[in-house]
Amino acid sequence: MRNETFPIQVGDSLPDTKLVTYIQDTYQEVGIPTRPLVLICPGGAYAYTSNREAEAFAMQFLAMGCHAAVLRYSCAPACYPTSLTELAYSMALIREKSKEWHVDKILVLGCSAGGHLAASLGVYWQEKFLARALGKDNEYFRPDGLILCYPVITTGEFAHRGSVENLLKDMAKDPVWLAKMSLENQVTNQTPPTFIWHTFTDGSVPVENSLLFVGALRRAGVNTEFHMYPAGGHGLGLANRLTQTAGGDAVQEECTTWISLVRTWIEKQFIETEKKETIDSLS
Repeated sequence: MRNETFPIQVGDSLPDTKLVTYIQDTYQEVGIPTRPLVLICPGGAYAYTSNREAEAFAMQFLAMGCHAAVLRYSCAPACYPTSLTELAYSMALIREKSKEWHVDKILVLGCSAGGHLAASLGVYWQEKFLARALGKDNEYFRPDGLILCYPVITTGEFAHRGSVENLLKDMAKDPVWLAKMSLENQVTNQTPPTFIWHTFTDGSVPVENSLLFVGALRRAGVNTEFHMYPAGGHGLGLANRLTQTAGGDAVQEECTTWISLVRTWIEKQFIETEKKETIDSLS
């Protein structure tokens, strides 16, 4: 296991911004030459990055046979586009090391406001300002897939106002910026395949956030898997005791199935596809 920490400093990054990687070793006697990497963006309303949605998630994806990484991106008082630029930089860093680390696909996972960040890269990876800021071709920033857990998506009727205000600061009342950050309006057929889950009773980030994004993905023809659980509050994490709060909350047994569902999605969308492409190239 290669567990390394890379400081991330681009533009107005805060001093403690970092990328923590969990790269599985590759052995000749194990027939797994390359693996997907899941890049995790914890939630926290763009005010902080949650510990409950960081390393515990990484361990789950390692157990699935993936590599993992956690981005501790800049939050308030940093504002847009700092965190998006940091995520794009992290994507480029992983792509540059993909041969060394035996990475074949990069999936971006985000929870709550981290889901907004992940989805922002999914819809804005082609933005010219990212290429100018980082001196890289935009293809370096393109996620192969998105995993969105109870994501913040919209700045409209069903917005999580705290996340919007922390992200945009003085721009939070500007209709132009509000429209740009309402991600259901930015989806195109270049948005990557997406897995989303949410709960019907989420009282902080209403499920309409996911529904709006799923509708936009459907209209754009983007392959999408969506699960809405009937009960559960916001910020469930793994929904079991491994990510419960200090008070014992955020445990919702029926929602624990999301991690096995996303495992199947990864295997079908990326691992089996990779095997087929390899076989086809040899035939």
